[in-house]
Amino acid sequence: MEKIDEIDLKILRILQEDSKKTTKEIATSLMLTPSPVYERIRQLEKKGYIKKYVALLDKKRLDIPITAVCMVSLRYHNEGFIDKFDLQIKKLKEVQECYHMAGKVDFFLKINVTSLDEYHEFVRSKLSKIENIGVLESYFVLKEIKSTTEYYF
Repeated sequence: MEKIDEIDLKILRILQEDSKKTTKEIATSLMLTPSPVYERIRQLEKKGYIKKYVALLDKKRLDIPITAVCMVSLRYHNEGFIDKFDLQIKKLKEVQECYHMAGKVDFFLKINVTSLDEYHEFVRSKLSKIENIGVLESYFVLKEIKSTTEYYF
């Protein structure tokens, strides 16, 4: 992968903190002119360093207060079963994040729902219907201590 310089890294740090900053604001903070900053941002997007721009929403204001962490172990581990699980999980809107893990469990799911009843229904009618799940353990977040989308580099 092509290396980027310190100015590009500074631009990425600024954008991951606040992606609504204008090119002019970024240029000012870096003591540069807007044109080269604009071009650098376009190149960072083109090279895939910037995947997309999003708004981070407040889940409490949207009445989605329950976050569950679900650990899933599969019965069988061949490529076909894993690929099928991947496809089925991607279709579930309640699953915000899914990671294929090394260790005791196979998958780590982060699930957001409006209530424990909704979580129960999600597990009963959607998650448990996925073929090949051997063990499913649920944990519920009591308090969010740190949540960030920023990478440290």
